[in-house]
Parts: sequence; structure tokens; C-alpha cells
Amino acid sequence: MSLADRLRVALDSTVNHTPIQGDDYDRANDHYVPAAVLVAITDRPHPGVLLTLRQPHLRRHAGQIAFPGGRADPEDRDLVATALREAREEIGLEPERVTIVGTSDTYRVGTGFVVTPVIGVIPPDLALAPQEAEVAAVFETPLSFLLEPGNHSLQSVMWEGRERRFHEILWEDRRIWGATANMIVNLAQRLQAATL
Repeated sequence: MSLADRLRVALDSTVNHTPIQGDDYDRANDHYVPAAVLVAITDRPHPGVLLTLRQPHLRRHAGQIAFPGGRADPEDRDLVATALREAREEIGLEPERVTIVGTSDTYRVGTGFVVTPVIGVIPPDLALAPQEAEVAAVFETPLSFLLEPGNHSLQSVMWEGRERRFHEILWEDRRIWGATANMIVNLAQRLQAATL
């Protein structure tokens, strides 16, 4: 069975988990803008996940690690199209190179977006072209490392007078935290029954 098929079966199976839904802190007044990210998994014996390091000068999420993605545009057919368009714009990943597997749990962010993670399988070692104004680097982290619950550390911080809780995943010299880490934890729980 191919990696895409194994992932599809795992996503379609009923897994008893309560997803992290995101910020209960609501600066969006219950109106969240749809957005999507692409969780691009490399098809190799030991699959990896593509992540980006955002440029340090950006207005939002500067210097953070993220999946390629962004808000839905009116011309996007659906959120899968949003994730594919954003991945092409941010890292030069052509949509035809992505085998879509499915989606994971939606996640709300305090900036007013509800994000759908779109899971896709890509060939390994593609030549990518990061959009330099937004993306400082693209790197691959082992899927097995990201899915391992022992690598998910729950953290908290006081922000705007409220305790905010989030996951953190440390891989090599990279700190994956906040919304990206929480979406990874949700995916890990969804895929727990799969042998990848």
C-alpha cells in the first residue's frame, strides 16, 4: 500500500480523540476567516514533513515555523485549492506534484482565521523556490519525530492578561510551537493507529 493510501486510511478511520480547537480567546467576535495550510509529506522510506521558517521582518508570525498556507481567496474552488495555491506562492511547490490525501482537524487562531490542514504526499527531494520576501527557509522534519507524543511539550504563557496554552516541538535547532505545533498534535492523534 502506498504512503498516500496508508495516510488516507488513517485519516478516514475513527480515532477517539478530542482535537485542540484553537484559541478560546476570541478577537474575531465569532467570525473567523477560512484559511488552509498544506501539510506536505515526502514519499520516502522515512517520510518527512515540509515546514517553512518565516522571515523575521513580517508583520504576523515573524520568524516562526509554519506550514505553507494562508487565507482563502474568492477565486479558490475550495480549501484544498487554497492550500495548493499558497504552497506554490510561498515555496514554489507545483500543485500537480501533490497527491491530496485528505484534511485534518480545523484550528482557530487568535488573529481571526479558522485553518484547515490539507494533507498531501509529494515526491522527495523536489527543487523548491521559496518566496524570499516571506520565507527564510524550507526544511524537512521526520514525520515519525513529529508524530511521537513524547516530543510534544505542553507550555503556557500569560498574554493580554490570560493564560495561553500551546504545544512546543523541538527538532534540532528548530522550535515549532503555537498553531503549527497544535495542528501537528491533532494530526498525530488522528494518525496514531497508522503504521507509517
